[in-house]
Amino acid sequence: MPLSAAHIRHTLLAAAAALLLSGCTAVGPGAPGTPGVPAGTAAQDALLKGAEHRLVVDCLNDQGLSLASRPRAPDEDRTLRAALFGAGPRELSVTLATGATVTAHRDGCLATARHRLYGDQRRWFRAQVIVGNLRAEAQARVRADPAHRAALERWTRCVTPPDRPRPDRPDPAVATRCGRESGLDEIRARLEAAELVTVRALRRDELTAYRQLRDRALRRAAELPAPTHPQKGPTLS
Repeated sequence: MPLSAAHIRHTLLAAAAALLLSGCTAVGPGAPGTPGVPAGTAAQDALLKGAEHRLVVDCLNDQGLSLASRPRAPDEDRTLRAALFGAGPRELSVTLATGATVTAHRDGCLATARHRLYGDQRRWFRAQVIVGNLRAEAQARVRADPAHRAALERWTRCVTPPDRPRPDRPDPAVATRCGRESGLDEIRARLEAAELVTVRALRRDELTAYRQLRDRALRRAAELPAPTHPQKGPTLS
């Protein structure tokens, strides 16, 4: 069934909002003592998000395009999507230790905005993808640990009723009790904390790059002039 223009527009705006937020993985406050840069990770994330949004809006306006909500034909939505996210083959690619591969375009207004803020688009893409998935990498290492596998087997036996297959969704109260009795909860928490320390050591170079580029972006965001194309309508927040 073909998608309506309204559905396409809603999907586009939701995807844009998610992407504009994706560069804000917190690893601690940066750019200390820089004029215009607030203290605290949450305030700094808001500064970066706002600056990125302003740069995207200016870039689109320079092409006669706008993110403001209004009815659009499907071909207009495709044009906006290409201008915002880029078109053609995706030039940026990072394969994570979990096996997942994340890709992105080097063109488009979102890429242009991030290049202006972070200075090295390829380096920033790699750093923020890896840093944003440190916990997932640690959890994958936990799942491979023999102690965790043994505890998970005990938990599975615990939640499985006698003479019946294990339910796809065990009763929450039973699952909680079995998590405690099997030792799975304690083992998972202990291993995840240890593996996160290990992963952060393994990804030290990416964490260093992330902090350096984020500090650069915070300084650049604080120095941005007032928006050249004020835009009415919903913002991507």
